Amino acid sequence: MKDTHLFVALTCVAVACLLSAAATRVVRAWAIRRGVVDLPGGHKTHHRPVALLGGIAIVTAVLLPMLAAIVAARVLQTIGADWLPASLSVHLPGISAKTWVGLAVIGGGCVLHVLGLLDDVRPLGAMPKLLVQVVVAVFVVTGFDVRLLTVAGPTASTILSVLWIVTLTNAFNFLDNMDGLASGVALIATSVFAATAMQAGQLFVPACCWLLVGALLGFLPYNYHPASIFLGDAGSLVVGYLVAVLTILTNFADPTYGQRPAGVLAPLVVMAVPLYDTASVFFLRWRAGHSVWRADRRHFSHRLQNRGLSVRESVGVIWLATAITSFPAVLLPTATWPLAIGIVCQTAAVVVLVAYLEKGGPSRV
Repeated sequence: MKDTHLFVALTCVAVACLLSAAATRVVRAWAIRRGVVDLPGGHKTHHRPVALLGGIAIVTAVLLPMLAAIVAARVLQTIGADWLPASLSVHLPGISAKTWVGLAVIGGGCVLHVLGLLDDVRPLGAMPKLLVQVVVAVFVVTGFDVRLLTVAGPTASTILSVLWIVTLTNAFNFLDNMDGLASGVALIATSVFAATAMQAGQLFVPACCWLLVGALLGFLPYNYHPASIFLGDAGSLVVGYLVAVLTILTNFADPTYGQRPAGVLAPLVVMAVPLYDTASVFFLRWRAGHSVWRADRRHFSHRLQNRGLSVRESVGVIWLATAITSFPAVLLPTATWPLAIGIVCQTAAVVVLVAYLEKGGPSRV
């Protein structure tokens, strides 16, 4: 079983990485030729036009293989797949049973991708974008039972699930404010979720996570500072949405596999730094009397840069903080409560530490 999961993980990462890298090069050349670029100025940190539409590469490398896997599972179960190793064929019924859930997730991602493309080409208002995000979240949650904390009851679980999807979708959209930042944080977080899902014996969910990891690996070299292409809303919205949905579909507390209730804390621990960025930006904009949706340079990364760090150093600090809070989360599904509380306290300490450090030292405004 472990060999099967390793084979699937390596295959998904390799396929998605190659697709993403190839698609990124094609999309970048097309965007530059057509003038679909992000111009410098205002709150932006880059000093030259940079190609947009990098999200097309992510969607190509993640959603298309997901669709292919769903179709293949249905076909193989129908015609028979005796030639497949038993460790793989045993998962075909489970994947087939989740066909409509998988298609709903893919459909929601496509809607957000189109929304992002429209916004990248001609900026839309914040409220129309938020409305579409809510509609997509409600559609996936209520229509296909993609819900977290089901023990809380259907109403509470539905509300929490919709809020989680919308919050993370926007968190990564906000986080995409510096070269390589959102893509790197998503890569770290998704790797942890993939490892956790594999511990629970799941195959399709970690495979989807590994596809996203591979897509981000293929895209990151072109997105790292100095970036030659940006995710754009067409990418950041989809990445945040996929991270949110995949965390809901991951088993974090399954007694069958020796997992304990403390596992439900894993998503909050892994996403602590992106959530801190979102919450702090909202607070700072509200305190300044500005719209919380108005783009500016109040993000965590910008505040680090104002304290004297370079773009690469600011991004590196946030990557490191995310890694420090994320990696111990792998232990949470099997952790006792004392250990779980210790991991949560460590996460809180890291967030408090970075909040303290970003406010100290000389300011470079």
